Amino acid sequence: MTAALRPIEPRDHAAVLALNADHVEVLAPMDEARLHELLGMADRADIVDADGIVAGFVLTFGPGTAYDSANYRAFTDRYGDEFYYLDRIAIATAHQRRGLASLVYDEIERTAAPYARLALEVNAVPPNAGSLAFHAARGFLEVGVLGDDTKAVSLMVKELG
Repeated sequence: MTAALRPIEPRDHAAVLALNADHVEVLAPMDEARLHELLGMADRADIVDADGIVAGFVLTFGPGTAYDSANYRAFTDRYGDEFYYLDRIAIATAHQRRGLASLVYDEIERTAAPYARLALEVNAVPPNAGSLAFHAARGFLEVGVLGDDTKAVSLMVKELG
């Protein structure tokens, strides 16, 4: 399998929205209008192309954007302009466990290196055990928690320099 990241194009929007809907329990909901809004602010908005198939997508934001996410704002409050934010990643179920997430993270960590750290959040309540383990294995550490006893996220960073 040959896989690479490429920018999201208008022809990909339906696939991105479908992937987001398939993984909405660990991602924020997103409709076409929200996708357009996020694409206008994102630093990177990429498709994971696996042999010509949309196997996933990733959205990232640099510091200083108008992004309205409480999680993004928490990192802004803590790190100012010294973080790079991975907002969402989704890999199609049929393409999981093939190294695609690692390929994405390798590339995003290279992009994030000038900002000192890569920041993201993972569902902690209820726990997304697979994602928490994946991020721990990649060197991410929890720096805070947002939420309550019914829904909370672990704010995580990986120092990159």
